[in-house]
Amino acid sequence: MTRTATIERQTSETSVRLTLHLDGAGQHSIDTGIGFLDHMLTHLAVHSLFDLDVLAEGDLHVDAHHTIEDVAIVLGQALDRALGDRHGIQRMGHAYVPMDEALAFVAVDLSGRPYCVVDAAWHTTAIGQMPTFLVDHFLESFAVHGRLNLHARVEYGRDDHHQAEAVIKALGRALRLAVVRDERREGVPSTKGTLTE
Repeated sequence: MTRTATIERQTSETSVRLTLHLDGAGQHSIDTGIGFLDHMLTHLAVHSLFDLDVLAEGDLHVDAHHTIEDVAIVLGQALDRALGDRHGIQRMGHAYVPMDEALAFVAVDLSGRPYCVVDAAWHTTAIGQMPTFLVDHFLESFAVHGRLNLHARVEYGRDDHHQAEAVIKALGRALRLAVVRDERREGVPSTKGTLTE
């Protein structure tokens, strides 16, 4: 069964089209109009081994907020749809990733229950065109619409670019582990018998 989803979101503020393939090779084509967001999504694809195509146009003359938020929403929706009934998946994954002086940890649980905790201290207001506080908001929006538990922590670091990059790489690695099919498992990894309600 192909675990692929294409989501389109049209609002008065943004237009987003995203295709996600969970059993890919990390191939990607990404254009959001926000250089650092493109950089982060590229890392996510490469380290998760998800194939990811993203085309977004937003009201960047206002600021980057709407585009970053809506891309995260659509990415979460695509993950949720591509997972289907979530039968046979590992469900949980975690990863530590260093990036020069920075170290980040991410743990995910594809539980069907949205929750997000981000513990990160940012040192500047923005990385390129991306306000640093929107790194947290991106993760929160992704977790809510992907219906997963996501815990992200920057252990330490001095450079916000390195910290954000380490977090997104760790997210990719954690997701890669969580979506893998477990050949030994029948049904969903839950005592409730479902991960979708």
